[in-house]
Amino acid sequence: MMWLLVFLVCVLIWAGGTYWYLFIKPSPFSVESVRPPGPMELDQRKRDKVLKQGFTKEKIPNDLDAIIIGSGIGGMTAAATMAKSGKKVLVLEQHDVAGGCCHTFTEKGFEFDVGLHYFGQLHENAMLKVAFDQITEGQMEFVELKQHFDSIVIEDGEEQREYTILSGKTEMERNLKKQFPDDVKAIEEFFKIMKITARQVALLGIVKLIPQWLALFLIKSGIADFCSSIFRLSESSATDVNNRLTSNKDLHMVFSYYFYGVPPKDSSCMINALMLHHFKRGAYYPKGGASEIPFHITKVIEKYGGRVLVRAPVSRILVDKKGAAYGVTVRKGDEHVEVRAPVIISNCGIFNTFQKLLPPEIQVKPEIQSRLDMLRPGKASFLLFSGFDATEEELDIVSTSIWLFKSNDMDGMMDEFFGMSKDEAPENIPMMLLTFPSAKDSTSQIRHPGKSTMTILTMVNYEWFEEWKDSRVRKRGDDYFNYKMRFANHLFDWACKHFPKLRDKLVYQEAATPLTNTHYLGCNQGAIYSADHNLARYYSEANARNRCDTPVKNLYLSGQDMFSCGIAGALHGGLLCAATILSYRVYIDLMLLKKQLKWKKAKETARLEKLKKQ
Repeated sequence: MMWLLVFLVCVLIWAGGTYWYLFIKPSPFSVESVRPPGPMELDQRKRDKVLKQGFTKEKIPNDLDAIIIGSGIGGMTAAATMAKSGKKVLVLEQHDVAGGCCHTFTEKGFEFDVGLHYFGQLHENAMLKVAFDQITEGQMEFVELKQHFDSIVIEDGEEQREYTILSGKTEMERNLKKQFPDDVKAIEEFFKIMKITARQVALLGIVKLIPQWLALFLIKSGIADFCSSIFRLSESSATDVNNRLTSNKDLHMVFSYYFYGVPPKDSSCMINALMLHHFKRGAYYPKGGASEIPFHITKVIEKYGGRVLVRAPVSRILVDKKGAAYGVTVRKGDEHVEVRAPVIISNCGIFNTFQKLLPPEIQVKPEIQSRLDMLRPGKASFLLFSGFDATEEELDIVSTSIWLFKSNDMDGMMDEFFGMSKDEAPENIPMMLLTFPSAKDSTSQIRHPGKSTMTILTMVNYEWFEEWKDSRVRKRGDDYFNYKMRFANHLFDWACKHFPKLRDKLVYQEAATPLTNTHYLGCNQGAIYSADHNLARYYSEANARNRCDTPVKNLYLSGQDMFSCGIAGALHGGLLCAATILSYRVYIDLMLLKKQLKWKKAKETARLEKLKKQ
């Protein structure tokens, strides 16, 4: 009978713990915390008081619960979630403004977003919208872009072919079928893959949250694969799937046109499918520009006793003799200021964290090296920012993003380009993203009347710029300037082919190389998308092992490296991190909140319909 008594006690403890975990432990999220958006703050001095709070000892809150290294969206999401859970947090940013890839800079009256181009899944009561509403307490507003949100242009020699990408639950698929009438079945099959990945991708997050031994057991035993096809899709090469669906190379490009440094043959079909599905219900842009995101999240963090401080470069994560992290040192002039907290979150990428911030004796440990070996550094980015003294109408520019390619063979094109020598590369760029932030933001002409901006993005090898890595920013010499301008001039000339009125109205231009990205954004080797999104990263076992907790006790990782690239991917990395630290059902709360909001909307719609009939 003793064994039965022990069993009953265990069941009662488990049931009680589960009930407390699911229903009694207070949630960081609630419908009540979301307020109607207030008026936009247009006074730059007041905005700077929020986004440019310089680090001093006196500004460090007492009795910190957590320190977050880096103010990108992943770190800010983790910080806001923990703050709303009653934790006092401190976010430390090495740049002079908070936001990471969501920050903006202004030169000669032009405002530029450095890393946010647009994103999706922000329709009413979508999971990402619910999450944004919680971490900003309803203060973020988003502009829905025109249905034609992307164009893919393939310049194959003298021939040019353009394909339009539309948002819409049914319109996206229907529009592609019109453009590829001989590949209807291939498009239908790809949209089935999109649907599966969107519905089941949460399982890839779950295996990062459950105990690792259990996740590995489910994967190695085949149970995970039996329960969901998402694990097979995540391990499938995009090129292999594209070839299976159709022999049409142009359609291959449509299925894989979002470039992030990895050719389709080395990337996961799941990631490409998710990216296209991400915009199925619309493409959006932050009203007021990207800096609205860190502006409002900072206010939430401060509301609960935390701070976001800039000009606070972390030089070391402090680890005690037992191997537990207990604080950081911040470089302040010639001084290194020690700041302590029981939890340290790094949002500056796994390579920066493990190879630069940990003490040397910790860096060499096998368990640290094992985590590093699972990932590889991502491809670097090159950005060109251009400002024009003219309006959208005067320039004939559009809110649609233009993806330009020199060929419909993405694999061959990328292999050839990244295999080029430093001297060959600038005049042989095979792809670029062309976007006009000022045309996307409905407040742009109010805040910056008579001015328009353009951002161009392409991918490059860090090694092409490496010889100048030890030189000082803005003092890298003529050779560096001339070299980066070879890239810039080629990109700008290419843009002018499609928008010829740009050239005469250009008044400002700045090129951001991988060294620029490293200096201002802290990117490892200039990779704004952080670690490489290669196929091996999304193997089921590798995905389960690449989690927010680390071999160093009390040290956690957040951001793009924990899930996927982009603003949405980094935000989910922050939620995963907060869930791991709090041992809390963050995603279940968001799902329940989403259901609650849908029910509320349905009830209100029914009430209005009833009133109409009366």
